[in-house]
Amino acid sequence: MRLLSGLFYAAVAVHAKTVVQNWEITYVTTNRGLNMDAKRGVGVNGKFPLPVVEAELGDTLVLNVRNSLDTPTSLHSHGIFQKSTNYYDGVHMVTECGIAPGSNFTYEIPLEQSGTYWIHGHTSEQNYDGLQTPLIIYDPNDPYPADCEYLFAFEDWSPKTAEEIYPLLTEPNPPFRLFDYPPNALINGLNANLTGPIAFEAGKTYRIRLVSMSSFPLFEFTIDDHELQIIEVDGVLTKPYTTNVVRLASAERVSVLVTAKNSTALNYQYHVTMFGDFLPEIAGIFPSTYNGSVVYNSDSPYYVAESIATGFLDELAIESLDNEPLLPVDHSLYLNATSGFMEDGSTFESFNQITYKSPLVPSLLSALTTGDMAYNPITYGPDTNALVVNLDEVIELLLWSPTNLPHPIHLHGHVFQIVEKGFTNDTTGQYRNRVPEGNAPLKRDTLFIPGEEYAIVRFRANNFGCHIIHCHISSHFMMGLNMLFVVAPDLIQKNVQVPDAVLEQCRLQGIPVSGNAATNNGFNFDAAPNEPFLLDNDPLTDLASDSPTDSP
Repeated sequence: MRLLSGLFYAAVAVHAKTVVQNWEITYVTTNRGLNMDAKRGVGVNGKFPLPVVEAELGDTLVLNVRNSLDTPTSLHSHGIFQKSTNYYDGVHMVTECGIAPGSNFTYEIPLEQSGTYWIHGHTSEQNYDGLQTPLIIYDPNDPYPADCEYLFAFEDWSPKTAEEIYPLLTEPNPPFRLFDYPPNALINGLNANLTGPIAFEAGKTYRIRLVSMSSFPLFEFTIDDHELQIIEVDGVLTKPYTTNVVRLASAERVSVLVTAKNSTALNYQYHVTMFGDFLPEIAGIFPSTYNGSVVYNSDSPYYVAESIATGFLDELAIESLDNEPLLPVDHSLYLNATSGFMEDGSTFESFNQITYKSPLVPSLLSALTTGDMAYNPITYGPDTNALVVNLDEVIELLLWSPTNLPHPIHLHGHVFQIVEKGFTNDTTGQYRNRVPEGNAPLKRDTLFIPGEEYAIVRFRANNFGCHIIHCHISSHFMMGLNMLFVVAPDLIQKNVQVPDAVLEQCRLQGIPVSGNAATNNGFNFDAAPNEPFLLDNDPLTDLASDSPTDSP
């Protein structure tokens, strides 16, 4: 496993610095060392895995990017709020136009948060094809010191590219399900079957950072006969919470402290399991468990466990370290995360039956250039499903997953408190679980909602800008499970000065940099993407059922 370097330079005098990464984003044809055919991936500097980015609180991260693809690209620093730098959030046609093919662009990101994050492509689901890597930001004054750190970054690598699967997923009567092409697992960018040992010294404390960069399977991590003490979730410090297993959905991150035993008489194993009870089992392929060694003494025998720990985290029992109480609500919103059909029978995902379609002008530029109309949600296009809120308003979201499909929901620019969880078919409230009275609710930026369940979350809209909320299962995001929050348009107009380099990327691609979603002013939205509400039932199936049939 990757031994992180942060411990060693955190012990010396600390000065804010510039951390520079020079990335040429390229196609790389590879099977990532897996027993499968090679496919075209999206890598950096002609190779995989991408370099892990490490920095300290207060540094500035500079990502110098050369786009050597034949299509636009962009980079999102997942979990970084981008306060006052919303134009570097990396979301194609929301905060920027993307980086044009054959051009250069630089992201300059002040690192005002510490914790465990990741960087990934946010154009055409290029992260599905490998454009992703962990981002670790150390705090020299971290309240949870450790003697050493290890990083486990989990990925799944599928035999088809995002470009290949999208039309197959959305066309009428799809000829396949996504899992007809099952993935293999990668740990720290390498074949998970080759996962290496980690070394423990008796009595020492280890921080293990767990990052899920998965496109849709779940991952679990456990160490035989060792407790895992959770201290960080999605970059937010928590009060210590003891468990024996950590389950991660796509985009979730957790740090745990593990105290080594005082004896070196035994060695142990850690286990990484890729699975998903919402996915079909495939004998010998899925689910799959990968085992590595925890070595105290190379001459010692191994502890023999009766079973491998598994289970959900009780997120309602974990408290944030900052003791922030449950927020009072200003506005409540119901978001039904569900699939539906177009008139031609094609399938899409949606919030509230509105499948997301990008506007013709990036939403941030619309907010900056439309004056008072920036407060009207229609300015951003009917298919962005936009909600405009004032600064510091507290928004409560009821996230509803009525089908058997799960959704790891990610909110850009903020973290939300987890308030309540339950089942969508529970009409009595018997299985309703709510954060205990007086607890400081857990805050995170991504929350996994299993199929046929719901969650209630709250967040304070304290970051003016344009921020999307979306499902982080790659296929669901591609299929439209996304919507837009616009926070404080007046403050965007007063405070945001978009660098000319951002606007130049729009000009290179012929994308307008002002006006509403249709590139116009006022209420002229004729050219804006405007798909009808999704239908609950497949119209092709309905037509077939209405057709006359021969008598037996």
